[in-house]
Amino acid sequence: MTTPPSPGSESLRHLPQQTRSQERFNRILEAAAQVFAEVGYEKASTEAIATRASTSIGSLYRFFPDKSAILYALAESYAEQLREVLAEAFAPALSHLPLTQVINQAVDDFEQFYITQPGYQVVFAQTRLSPDLQKLDKRLDSEIALHLEKFLAARQSTLSPEQIRLVALISVETAGSLQILSLTQTEAFRQQVMSETKTLLTRYLHPLFPDPPPNP
Repeated sequence: MTTPPSPGSESLRHLPQQTRSQERFNRILEAAAQVFAEVGYEKASTEAIATRASTSIGSLYRFFPDKSAILYALAESYAEQLREVLAEAFAPALSHLPLTQVINQAVDDFEQFYITQPGYQVVFAQTRLSPDLQKLDKRLDSEIALHLEKFLAARQSTLSPEQIRLVALISVETAGSLQILSLTQTEAFRQQVMSETKTLLTRYLHPLFPDPPPNP
């Protein structure tokens, strides 16, 4: 179930309080993801989203004043899901595993999310056009960097906490930039960029956080 955005979220008119309202809210977001993926954000309409959600336009406007508010709520939903995916990928309990294995799995987990959530592709494309979505994206990057920082700190390293924090932030920002690059051409190009992302992150991080020696 999608958790509704916080009270300070972008332009929400009404937060769902009851189970039925929560279900309707979730249906609207799911419908919006489908419509955005099919026709793009610009061509999508609130009427089409309401129809796909099997609800009235009045019910939609009870939660959302306009299409941009739906997009923002959908972006928050995706951010929450990605946060959970990557928090699990960089769990400190996995710090004993080979770094290559952890990095590859994290990138693969993101790839799986990207493939199975076509609406995310539209949200991601709109992020560069919306200051509010950019702020949300930066918050997500900071949270992912914090998870990576804790994972790296659990490995043996001579780096200071400040240096580990910087390395984690650089890694997340670099991966994000490569993600943007991967969307500029073909699907084959995107997959190649994701493969190179694994190599780049591993070669950057491994000398700083070497794998622990094998158990005797």
